[in-house]
Parts: sequence; C-alpha cells; structure tokens
Amino acid sequence: MPIAVARASVEVEPLSSRELQARYEVLIEEMRCPKCQNQNLAGSDSMVATDLRREIRRLLEEGFSDREINDYMVARYGDFVLYRPPLQRNTLALWLAPGVFAALGLLTLIMIVVRSRSGRGGQQGEASDELSVEEQRRLAQLLNADEQGGSKNND
Repeated sequence: MPIAVARASVEVEPLSSRELQARYEVLIEEMRCPKCQNQNLAGSDSMVATDLRREIRRLLEEGFSDREINDYMVARYGDFVLYRPPLQRNTLALWLAPGVFAALGLLTLIMIVVRSRSGRGGQQGEASDELSVEEQRRLAQLLNADEQGGSKNND
C-alpha cells in the first residue's frame, strides 16, 4: 500500500527586496494553477505550481513588470491561468452572466411582490374567500327574495 507524502509549498529563498516579495505574493495569489484548476499558485502543492512560482520569482528578479509576467503566463497557459480573465469576445459571457442572472432574479422578485400586494398572490384562477361590498349586497337581495318567495308558497 503506497504511503501519501504531505508536501508544503513553503518558499525557502526570499526575493532580493521586500517590494519584489510583495509583488510575488500578489502574483501567485492572482494566478490559477493549470493542474488544480480551482486553486491559486499560492495554495497549490502540484509540481506545475511549484515550477510556475519558481518562474515568477525568476522573472521578477530579471526586472519584468507585473503586466509582462501576466502576458508571459497567458502566452504559455492561456487566459485560464488568470483568476480575472480580460474582457474579450470569448470571455464576454463570463463577465455578463452574473449581472443578467441578478437582473432576472430581481425582476422575478418584483413581480412576486406586486402580485401579492394586488391580491393575486395566491393560486391563479382560485376565487377569493371574501366577498366584495357589491357581492355582499347582491347576495343579501337574493336571500331576501328567496325568503319572500318561499313564505308565499307556504301560505
């Protein structure tokens, strides 16, 4: 039976300056591990993530800007490596879908509230248990007419 070995992604070697270290930490938090798919480079223990962290360290030490490092990673791994992909034709649905679903949900909520306030909140087509004033007046007339007609027949 194989024994699982626990690995930790501890950075042993610090970068040459605190500024580079801070940029490094931001970059590895904002980039996704290509193998793990839903984990950033900072939290992944995969070999690929280790290699990418090492590559980012090298690029930072060589003087690359954050933008250049992002472009370098996207060129090798595609937009998938970024947690926040750029707004493009192929990512438009990713950016618009949350707003569209939120608008549909809000519209549905408004319709439910309006229906419940207008008295149509129950099942449609079901008669209300309460009679309107006009219906009550008409019922009283019918009952009175029925009583008067019934008493005449008994005489």
